[in-house]
Parts: sequence; C-alpha cells; structure tokens
Amino acid sequence: MPFGRLLLRTSTINKMVSRNAFTAFKPDPSKPNMLRVGLAFGSTAFLWGLLFKQHSTDVLEYKTRNGLE
Repeated sequence: MPFGRLLLRTSTINKMVSRNAFTAFKPDPSKPNMLRVGLAFGSTAFLWGLLFKQHSTDVLEYKTRNGLE
C-alpha cells in the first residue's frame, strides 16, 4: 500500500474517532449524574476489595511456602 494512501486512511480514522469539543449544552456541576457517581465509587470499592483479597491470599501462600505458618 502506498504511503500516501496509508496517511489518507489514518486521517479518516482519526476524524471518525475524535470527539467534538463543542456541545449543545454544558453539564451542570450543581446536579451531578448520580448513576455515574455511584458506578464510579462502586467499581472503585469492588476493585479495592479484590486487591485486599488477593493480597491476603498471596501473604498466606508466601507463609506456607516459607514454613512461617
């Protein structure tokens, strides 16, 4: 494929993927979208829970392999 066609193809992909910075309305910061806020905090709490669970499992495995427990 010629280099010019490759550049042409990437520019059309970039135009399709890029988002317009100008919207019809600005989001109101005094009224947050509680669904998005809940999903953000919920997923964060879930990931931290998984992290602590994995850490506990790893510490237990370390202790058993090294004969500490």
